[in-house]
Amino acid sequence: MQNWGEGPSAEDFERKIIDIGQKLKKEFRPSKNLLLVAVAVLAVFVGMSSFYKVDTEETGVILRFGKFTGYSQPGLHFKLPFGIDRVYLVKTGRVFKEEFGFRTVMPGERSTYTKRGLEEESLTLTGDLNVSDVEWIVQFQVTDPYKYVFQLKNPVDTIRDVSEAMVRKVIGNSNVTDVLTTERAMLASLIQQDLQQTLNQYDIGVRVVTVKFQDVTPPDPVKKAFNEVNEAEQQKESMIFQAREQFNREVPRARGEAKKTVEEAEGYAIERINKARGETNRFEALLLEYRKAPEVTRRRIFLETMEEVLPKLEEIYVMDGAGSNLLPLLPMRSESQGGKQ
Repeated sequence: MQNWGEGPSAEDFERKIIDIGQKLKKEFRPSKNLLLVAVAVLAVFVGMSSFYKVDTEETGVILRFGKFTGYSQPGLHFKLPFGIDRVYLVKTGRVFKEEFGFRTVMPGERSTYTKRGLEEESLTLTGDLNVSDVEWIVQFQVTDPYKYVFQLKNPVDTIRDVSEAMVRKVIGNSNVTDVLTTERAMLASLIQQDLQQTLNQYDIGVRVVTVKFQDVTPPDPVKKAFNEVNEAEQQKESMIFQAREQFNREVPRARGEAKKTVEEAEGYAIERINKARGETNRFEALLLEYRKAPEVTRRRIFLETMEEVLPKLEEIYVMDGAGSNLLPLLPMRSESQGGKQ
């Protein structure tokens, strides 16, 4: 797919001059007029071979006596005639596309594709010894027209060979699941990097625009089995997702309840400790007062205890000190209730 060319060659103009001379021989006899016509034809030939046109997407590579002298931009240009200057036109403003594993039959709005006879190009062995049917495209642009024309004999074939080698290397280091499902974009980016590095070593003046997988599928004989495996994998992932969802729901709740229980226990412990400290402080204060006046303190404690215990009793009996004589029943409950009888 070389896209360079040059203006009308000297051989073409010589052939035109010979044809014109033969016509003139038939119509005119040798005379000064014939010489003038020959000179005019020669002038026309020189004029036509001295100008060339470079289209918008092209860059002209100029050789003078076979030596590179420079580039020419789009427009009409002058060059030395008779093959002294030769111009090769390279489409540097266009992005070229190479297809692998398929071919576009009718480019345009209603493009159709075919894979017939391209099985060896698309079938690729993965790292886990599975076979995948890979279709991909490589887009590139010419950055150095001189190198693109003269560095290699056929740069497009070189790009295709290197691209195929890079794809088989990268896919050969990956497993079939990554190739067919989740890692396509990452693998395509890695292939593009390796392809660009290799082409830079060849120094052919091209830039890889993109490497993209068109379609990656299992081979037809095993496609049904692979789809079943893929469905099982999806069910597995779904169950894992559900388990993680339940885990995320139950574990925080259990942790919250555990934290609540711990905080309640800590609060209860603090309460009991504070209460115990309060009782201790009260007892120490009471002990201090007891040591100052034991009898008075003992009587006050007895009376306070009786005030707390007697109202809870149903019947009250008062006995003498020996415990033998029963003293008269006192209406203490009625009096304690404010005399309501």
